[in-house]
Order: sequence, then structure tokens, then C-alpha cells
Amino acid sequence: MTQTLTIPTSLEWHEDHLLILNQQKLPNVVEYLKLRNLNEYYEAIVSLKVRGAPAIGITAAYGLAQAASLYETENLNEFITLFKRDKKYLADSRPTAVNLFWALNRLDQVLEHVQTVNEAKTDLIHTAIQIHTEDEEVCRMIGEFALTVLDDKRKVMTICNAGSIATSKYGTALSPFHLGREKGIGFQVFACETRPVLQGARLTAWELQQSGVDVTLITDSMAAHTIKEKGVEAVIVGADRIAANGDTANKIGTSMLAILCSHYSIPFYVAAPSSTFDLDSKTGEDIPIEERAREEITTIAGSIIAPENVPVYNPAFDVTSNELIAGIITEKGVLYPDFEESIGRAIGVI
Repeated sequence: MTQTLTIPTSLEWHEDHLLILNQQKLPNVVEYLKLRNLNEYYEAIVSLKVRGAPAIGITAAYGLAQAASLYETENLNEFITLFKRDKKYLADSRPTAVNLFWALNRLDQVLEHVQTVNEAKTDLIHTAIQIHTEDEEVCRMIGEFALTVLDDKRKVMTICNAGSIATSKYGTALSPFHLGREKGIGFQVFACETRPVLQGARLTAWELQQSGVDVTLITDSMAAHTIKEKGVEAVIVGADRIAANGDTANKIGTSMLAILCSHYSIPFYVAAPSSTFDLDSKTGEDIPIEERAREEITTIAGSIIAPENVPVYNPAFDVTSNELIAGIITEKGVLYPDFEESIGRAIGVI
């Protein structure tokens, strides 16, 4: 049987629930879950059932808007108090992904212009839907600009999963590969497995195969050898937060790739929407780095692989210094050094 090639997506809004692709189960099981209440949204984000900075923001927006739609009060002040409580609850789910806070704050701004509870409920849902639909166009534009930047480069490495299942569609770092396939442009993608949760192995490799993109899986420790022996021409990654000076937080292992690019004199690109920039973080030193459970390192698929009493350090992200980044690809265009100036000019006005 011939496989039907399509760009997979992970989020689908219905009137009383958000349907999500359970990314914990991939690639062995393709399972969709219905999120109906605030606790289910929170748990889905924390447990990585839904992941990727844009998808986290979209999910949180729907979660907060849906929770607000169920408040049993006609008093606008009481409504806003409940909203603020639930907003804080969701904001605590993933501290590094700035899109989460951006989306929640965008809903918060809706309440500045409403007169009644019914108006608030309607406008919050509409804003969440708008965030979702806007993201697809943003990702498509990022892909178009990325194709221009990559130009004649066809062997490209990436880490983690900054693809269509981490956004509304297309993705950020993976967007040029999906768009390239639609346009008949062939890439050879080398996907790092991305320990400890294996988002590259479980998600990126699966997603690109679904879309018909040529993808080869490697372990993270093979990156230097692969760049040298396979002639990798560029590295492109996503981002969970970008500081005002261009320092970028992304999945742990990203800064290692940037250092390798510097050694091998190939470009290192970051692809992210404008909502991922945090101008209140002046440098990477201001970005909070989430630390996750020790079991992510000491076990694989539930099997223990390390001594029970060994100390574990498990940061989920690292920060890549701006001087290692050749360009930051956004829906507004490609930003180049001096990043403080180019970010301030392109993003500071948003």
C-alpha cells in the first residue's frame, strides 16, 4: 500500500474541547486526547503530551478561554478574579517557554475592553482561535524566509522537534523542509535524537517521514562526526525564549551544536516567531531554565538504566550565546547581528 504523505498537525479546536495529538505515545501509537477542563490542559502541558513553544501557547490560550467560559458568575469583577487565578495556574506549567506567557497575556488584554461577562467569554474564545490561526501563517512565513537563507544548502542538521506538531502547522525550524517538499525542493535532514526525552527520535523523525522528507536519525553525541563526514552545510533549530540581545534558550544540546558550527565554519540558524522574543530578558542570564524529573535520565521507557542513588542534573534547556548565531529567522524576516539592534527594530515595535 502506498503511504499518503501529509504534514501532521497536533491541535484541533472543537466547541467544547481541544483535541491534541498525544506526543508521549509517538511514534508507536497515534493517539488523540480531548482536553475539557483546566487541570487536563495543565497536565497535558507539564507532561509533554503537548509541547513546542507555539503549541504550548495555543493550548494554554484555549485552556484559559474554555475555563473562563464555565465560570458561573455574571459579575465582571468576580469573573476577572477567577480568570487571574487560572491564568497564574497555567503560567506555572512551563517556566521557560515564553509563548505560554505571551498567549495568556494576550487573553488578559481582552478583559480591558469588555463590558459584560458574556462579552468576555465570547471574546476570549475568539482570541484563542485567532492565536491558533495566526500561528499557521507565521510558520509558513518563517519557512519561506528559511528557504531563502538556506539557498543551495541541502544537508541540514536539527535537534529536538520544532515542527508542525510543535505549532499549528509547518513548524519553525522544520518549516523549510515541509515547504520544500511541497515545492519540490529536497533536503537531507540529520535529526539529533535529543536525549533525555528523545523528541528528535520520537517526533522529528516521525513527522518528517509523514511529510515525505529525507531524514536520518543520529544520537546527539554523533553530531560532530556527522557534520564532518556527511558534509552538513547548516544547522537550524527552534527556540523557547530569545533574549533582547539574541541569546537563545532551546532544548538541551542546542548550544553544543552552535559551538560545533563555529568550529566547522557552517551557519547556525534559529527559527522562531516574534512571540518567542522576551525583551524583558536582556541576556540569556535572565532566562529561567526548567529542571525536570531525574527519571527522564535514569530510565528509558520505564526501564532503569542507572544506579538508583546516583545524583542527577536534568536541565531541559540551554542558552546559545548570540555570537554563535548566524541569523534568527522570524515571520518578519531574517534578523542578523548586531542582534540587539535588529531585534529592537523588528520586534520591539510589536
